[in-house]
Amino acid sequence: MPEPAQPAVLGGTQTRGRRPCLVVVDLTYGFTEPPSPLACDAGEALAATAQLLAAAREHDVPCVFTRIEYTDGDRAAAAAFIEKVPGLETLTPGSRATQIDDAVAPRAEESVLVKLFPSAFFGTPLASLLAARGCDCVVIVGASTSGCVRATAVDALQHGYRVVVPRAAVADRAAAPQEAALFDIQAKYGEVVELDDALALLRGAGGTA
Repeated sequence: MPEPAQPAVLGGTQTRGRRPCLVVVDLTYGFTEPPSPLACDAGEALAATAQLLAAAREHDVPCVFTRIEYTDGDRAAAAAFIEKVPGLETLTPGSRATQIDDAVAPRAEESVLVKLFPSAFFGTPLASLLAARGCDCVVIVGASTSGCVRATAVDALQHGYRVVVPRAAVADRAAAPQEAALFDIQAKYGEVVELDDALALLRGAGGTA
């Protein structure tokens, strides 16, 4: 007799939420614009994020942005992170590196959260904002895929949210960490989808993946 089919250990399909929020992670000039030491290959991600923002705004989907900035006091709190990523020292208050790229600029009514560490949830009011808007799903875009995007995806799952990551709307500094992070997110934390699927989700069509 044939062996019975084994259940999938990883990579099951996660159901979608009904009320998404678009979370734009760290698409500041420090991460999008050379010669910054933190810069990613972000051209495609910026263009895709601009499309997602347009769809979200048209359909009343909340949009939340994050950026990293360190005052002198913050450097002490984040010393261990900065030791690992010395380029973070460039993210000083008022610098161009901490400004969100004009290609995906937030509107006045949209929340911009300042964070010190990779996850958009850690030390910020993101969870409270999502709860207040009745969200049950986060569409995560931004940079870097293997760092702050992945950390945000893990924390989103741990806060009880469905996770969607549009492949075209995230950026990293090299292909290998980008692909490894996307593989990991798809295997354990959420759904890595094509841009059209994420657009459909934001427009209320639910997507196809």
